[in-house]
Amino acid sequence: MWGMIMGINREIERVENNKYRITETVKRMTAYGEKLVKQTRIVENPINIWLIGNTGMRNPWRIPSGFKAYVESNMVGRLRDVEDQKAFKRYLAQIGEIGGSDDRDESASITRKYRLMFNKFGFTYPEINKKNGFNQEEIGPVDGVTPLGQAFYNARTISAQQECFLRGMIVPLEMLDENIFYSPLLWTINIMLELEKRIGDAMINFIEFAICVQTTTPHDDINGVVNDVLMIREERNKAENRRRFDQEIVDKYAERYVKDRHNFLDYADMNIRYLLCTGIFKHVGRGITLIPEYHSMAIDLAVGMISLDNIKNQYIKLCNGAELPTDNTEKASKVLKDLITQLDECHIAYSVPDIPLDSAKNINIVRHELKQNIDQYKEELYAKDQENEWEEIYEYMSLLTVNNGREKEIGEDYSIRVPKAEAAAYLEWILWRAFLAIDHTKNKPYEARRFNVDQDYFPVGTAPGGGPDLIFEFENYYIVIEVTMSTNSRQEAMEGEPVRRHVADLVMISEKPVYGVFIANRIDSNTAETFRIGVWYNQNDEKLTLKIVPLTLKQFAEYFKYMFENKEVSPEKFLQLFDKCFCAKADKSGPEWKAEIANIVQKSM
Repeated sequence: MWGMIMGINREIERVENNKYRITETVKRMTAYGEKLVKQTRIVENPINIWLIGNTGMRNPWRIPSGFKAYVESNMVGRLRDVEDQKAFKRYLAQIGEIGGSDDRDESASITRKYRLMFNKFGFTYPEINKKNGFNQEEIGPVDGVTPLGQAFYNARTISAQQECFLRGMIVPLEMLDENIFYSPLLWTINIMLELEKRIGDAMINFIEFAICVQTTTPHDDINGVVNDVLMIREERNKAENRRRFDQEIVDKYAERYVKDRHNFLDYADMNIRYLLCTGIFKHVGRGITLIPEYHSMAIDLAVGMISLDNIKNQYIKLCNGAELPTDNTEKASKVLKDLITQLDECHIAYSVPDIPLDSAKNINIVRHELKQNIDQYKEELYAKDQENEWEEIYEYMSLLTVNNGREKEIGEDYSIRVPKAEAAAYLEWILWRAFLAIDHTKNKPYEARRFNVDQDYFPVGTAPGGGPDLIFEFENYYIVIEVTMSTNSRQEAMEGEPVRRHVADLVMISEKPVYGVFIANRIDSNTAETFRIGVWYNQNDEKLTLKIVPLTLKQFAEYFKYMFENKEVSPEKFLQLFDKCFCAKADKSGPEWKAEIANIVQKSM
């Protein structure tokens, strides 16, 4: 039987036509599923859920900065001993990688979570169990940095980091049967390709993923899985209350699941996050689909879903970085051609770098450069659309004012959520979106932000130190935005000097007036007093008078909503509010100025 499977895989790899390849891949995988088990659908069997990531680290974008800290520490290879784990946790806190009080997580479980993720994706060498039948030396030193890990460490762009995640996740390491492994990511792609073959669209929504994708493996008949997806979709579309439908179907399937029913939703959220960090998927609502320019790559990847290779060779492949189709010159050319087609169809101006396209390496250099043109074009379209998304922006700001991690339903089949641990990043992100909605900026959206975004324009971390969080250039002035989630008495110590310095730096080089806006859920009176004084001395002891106004997020959100509801949206309208608030500081103390700002905002609406 296994020889049959290997023969099928060789046959699939020989086909060239994309449409034919989709059909053949699905056909062979169906035959495999039917041969492997006496077909009894998942409906009659116990349910398990596979995990790509780890529930202790739901956000994969914490991994790059954590790994950078690890490589640059003196603790490489020293994460197994309890005292070493605690030492690494202290190091992470010292450099600001993690927060929280010292008495939390006394067992340093965060260190073990980082180590697990580093091992899982091939960035460090995993510990080899003797029962695997080979020695640690045949792989590499436990927790030592691998070749893939070195590439991940050196990756300076989101797309380069995504490629490293992808190389790690396509390696079949989940056990299907003894000595047979599969990749959940590639199983997901195969389901999406079969769905696309059936209905012309590869999109899978959140509840379909939760119930039908993450609960199945290549043991299951792929046609049966897609039938279940389409059945759930049809019933859900007929449902009067889709939210209740989702709850009921989770309850139904949870009867055959021995763990907590909430895992269906919690694990789906986490699994989708990890799938998205590979860069070949994108969000559609809360669901996912394939990114068009990576469609042909997805087809090539799909054929490698199952491996009969031994675990030693799988680990070697993982740690060295699994090959991608774009490592092959011919296939890299095909992906580049698809990308150029996208550029032409969108009428995006581009210039092909003058280097010979005679190797996969050179072709990929050109592809990455041209992809920036598409990425920037799409971000500019996204920016133009933000004025139509003002209600969603306001709702995100409302969620951030309470920061409790809850979801809010804002449409029949659409809800938003701010992950509590990512509130600082979401605060920068939503204010970026707010000023894009207000519009009339002269700088590009990707020039206005200093934080990274993913393919769906969600934030990937916060803006680095050394500059403002956001800078918006308008025709006659600049607006600098600084934000913080800090609300206690340390707010002034953490933000008072950097905010003034960042505004002053721009004042010294700009011929236009510069206005600084500081936003937090609560403005500490000491912070207000610092900005009320608003003085900065440059290196020549020249005194600069800074214009900085502190606003609570709620004040900004309500005024933002007022402008849109009353069709008075313009940066000048916001600047009128700024000027009133700034002028109100005269002859007042910090607390008095805060109170007057609240009064002005209220009266301006």
